[in-house]
Amino acid sequence: MTLAATQQAIEAVWRIESSRVIAHVARVVRDVGLAEELAQDAFVAALEHWPVDGVPDNPGAWLMSTAKNRALDKLRLDALHARKHEELGRELDALETHIVPDFVDSLDAARADDIGDDLLRLIFTACHPVLSTDARVALTLRLLGGLTTDEIARAFLVPEPTIAQRIVRAKRTLRAAGVPFEVPQKEARAARLASVLEVIYLIFNEGYSATAGDDWMRPALCDEALRVGRILAELAHDESEVHGLVALMEIQTSRIHARVDADGQPVLLADQDRSRWDPLLIRRGLAALERSRALGGALGTYALQAALAACHARARSAEDTDWAQIVALYDALAQINPSPVVELNRAVALSMAFGPAAGLEIVDALTAEPSLANYHWLPSVRGDLLLKLGRMDEARTEFERAAAMTRNTKEQALLLERARQAGACSR
Repeated sequence: MTLAATQQAIEAVWRIESSRVIAHVARVVRDVGLAEELAQDAFVAALEHWPVDGVPDNPGAWLMSTAKNRALDKLRLDALHARKHEELGRELDALETHIVPDFVDSLDAARADDIGDDLLRLIFTACHPVLSTDARVALTLRLLGGLTTDEIARAFLVPEPTIAQRIVRAKRTLRAAGVPFEVPQKEARAARLASVLEVIYLIFNEGYSATAGDDWMRPALCDEALRVGRILAELAHDESEVHGLVALMEIQTSRIHARVDADGQPVLLADQDRSRWDPLLIRRGLAALERSRALGGALGTYALQAALAACHARARSAEDTDWAQIVALYDALAQINPSPVVELNRAVALSMAFGPAAGLEIVDALTAEPSLANYHWLPSVRGDLLLKLGRMDEARTEFERAAAMTRNTKEQALLLERARQAGACSR
């Protein structure tokens, strides 16, 4: 394997395994900031050893073992500094057999914690009320998804330095406050649930449509978000929005294999072979949506998005889609969660239901929205509407603008091809 191929393999393994490594180490050291540092030490060790020794058969286990050893070394050093050799030596021996016999675990056992999942512990710890909502989401995306500050910034539509500052301050705040690494008891869960759901949602979206890199999608992130979402649905079984988010992720995940062709190139929704949509995941998603509705009350943000996805899932073809119903659902979503991105999606639905001119009117108004200045989907959607209206030169310009904004190479190639086709039609 070449050096470049080895480095790509290391980065791919880090993307997939970093959250598990950080979560496991955090349970040992009780400090998410320190856990990330130790996990990154293991990543650096991989960069040093794997190009020489080769990629191990189980690279995730190699990273986990290396990070755990770093954690044990740190605890040994702390024990020496604290002059508690005998007492902490017994605890470290237990740690080496995957046992953490301290008072926190005793309390966990006494409280009959019904999760026992390190990744979920990591999310709830990073979503502690001592942090602002923005800091909770940014930190958890960093720790759980292994995303760079740039990728998180693009997800939030804010400058990268802002996200970097949030993450640094969040870790310092958690350390200073001595926040325990645990799933909170029922009374405290509700306060953190909205932030936890937002974190899971953004991680899933990063997997479903990667903001950067050579891959159109990162299915491993989708799988991880869905797995944690399902666990959370078991924990918070009486929360409508939890089931709504799970429904949304199940239905969206059902399309993953149809979103790329045999060459790995992106396939847009209207062009997808719906026979490749996973019927089991669709059934699971529709069932989760029904559970959300059965809990009563108005549908929340995630349940409404799941209902939108369900409209597509139920349609035998793109032409059979109930676009009027989708417009109505976007109207409801705009009422409870108004945002430029929701409005952009509503414009697409309007264009499908009532013609491209209806959608373009809304999109043109959104071009003055500052938060969408670097959002490549805005010129992409505008280019599509202009194309349908026969304004080929303008469409080509918009597709080229969108291609220049995205950092996903597959998406960039798709947009440039659409620009080329629009240019060819204008001649």
